[in-house]
Amino acid sequence: MVKQLDENTEEPLPDHLGWRLWQASRAWQAEFAAAMRTAGHVWFSESRAGLLGHIPRRGTRQSALIERAGISKQAVQQLLDGLEAEGVIERLADPDDKRGKLVHYTALGLAALRDGDRIKLEIESGYRERLGQGSFEALMQALRRLGDGSNR
Repeated sequence: MVKQLDENTEEPLPDHLGWRLWQASRAWQAEFAAAMRTAGHVWFSESRAGLLGHIPRRGTRQSALIERAGISKQAVQQLLDGLEAEGVIERLADPDDKRGKLVHYTALGLAALRDGDRIKLEIESGYRERLGQGSFEALMQALRRLGDGSNR
């Protein structure tokens, strides 16, 4: 027996908000990752970005990353190993927990964050131009409302 995929069904798939948000998010992520690599951060990938987003600029405990990132301890360890090998982060002994490690950005890592901030604003500027100021502001307001979970 051969399993049929959804794409082969007679019924059209729904064009729903979740699909559109996912597509827009993927397009933004791909544009951001490409711009980061163009800016010289050849080590940058979407999976690494997913972890970097959970590391405050002042650093954090490695154990906290496992909870924040929502991925396995092994996956966090592997991503950190790669980032450390690239010189983006460093791990230091935690003075409050002899078994723990603190994760801090290196100068290279902090430079990447600054480039990332600049690139995010450049992408946003491009979206403003594509949508127009009014539509862009309406989109931002709608996304804030959806993101904060309120029913206002």
